Amino acid sequence: MNEPRCPSDPSGDTLQHWIKQMSSYVKALDSKHLVTIGLEGFYGTWSSDRLNVNPGHWADSLGSDFLRNHQISSVDFASVHVYPDNWTPDLNFEDMLKELLDWVSVHIQDGAQRLDKPVLFTEFGLSASSKGFEEKSRNLLFKTMYEEIYGSAKSVGAAAGSMVWQLVVDGLEEFSDTYAFIPWKERSTYKLMVIQSCRLKALFDTTATRKSRSIQCGKMMVDGIP
Repeated sequence: MNEPRCPSDPSGDTLQHWIKQMSSYVKALDSKHLVTIGLEGFYGTWSSDRLNVNPGHWADSLGSDFLRNHQISSVDFASVHVYPDNWTPDLNFEDMLKELLDWVSVHIQDGAQRLDKPVLFTEFGLSASSKGFEEKSRNLLFKTMYEEIYGSAKSVGAAAGSMVWQLVVDGLEEFSDTYAFIPWKERSTYKLMVIQSCRLKALFDTTATRKSRSIQCGKMMVDGIP
């Protein structure tokens, strides 16, 4: 489920029961595929020592809890979303990046030390409607995210990778939101994505395939479009 919340029960018990029931059911149907929840990563009252990490007190009572929800045995890996411009719109961009770094590092730490599960950052981006939006600002946000994730992966930490919200293709812009962009038209951002994908893949490639993968990635960088 994407971004599950249950503000009618801020204790988190209702959502916890639902996640247990549904994830167990999915596993019963198909034990070979990984299951995750789709959480944004907010901490609830169950994780009282982490409430200061939330972007505001409004996130404390949504009925979800990053730690409690992901401790369920039928959930294989943790998911986190990152939207500092949406969650803390009154901050300037530099302070938003600091909030992003804190948010990412704490969840990587919790994934390793408290959950013992991989952490995938399944949504992040910068809205084109953000105050003073520029492509270079989005690129800086992407680069900041990617460096944290790559650093963790390189040191065999909990961060397993990331996805982006939201990529679209020509002709489908009307179905997108203000976070969307066509990657091959935003070449500097697209370049960052290619570099990150290649270097993460290289960490897990065998020696036999690393040279071939390096050549492929190099061609992608030259051509600009895979």
